[in-house]
Amino acid sequence: MGHAAVGSGSSWRLRRADHGFVTAESAVVLPVLVVFTVGLVWALLAAAAQVQCVDAARAGARAAARQDPDAVVLAAVHRAAPSGARATVRREGGLVRVEVVAPAPGPDALPLLRLRHTAVAAAEEVVR
Repeated sequence: MGHAAVGSGSSWRLRRADHGFVTAESAVVLPVLVVFTVGLVWALLAAAAQVQCVDAARAGARAAARQDPDAVVLAAVHRAAPSGARATVRREGGLVRVEVVAPAPGPDALPLLRLRHTAVAAAEEVVR
């Protein structure tokens, strides 16, 4: 019987030592999971903002192709664009080019990261 008690005590010590490993693993894994989750959410927000840039550039190019005034074109762009976006409209021969540039969502620590899309359309003839 004395023999079983010794075995039981040593397995208890091993189990107690395992708790330290679990705590250490959790201390490493949890921050990694949090950083991964934050990165994933940021990537989804950036992808959604990029889609908004594409939509805004296309809306602006359609308006510019109809020969709408620049104020109307820019209004169409800003309705569809993410906040803080800038747009440029250029007419080159029979083409119109609308470029939308927006800051990436998230903290201002990423000022160099910009979302951008350019849409080109053939200018329509205006019948007056």
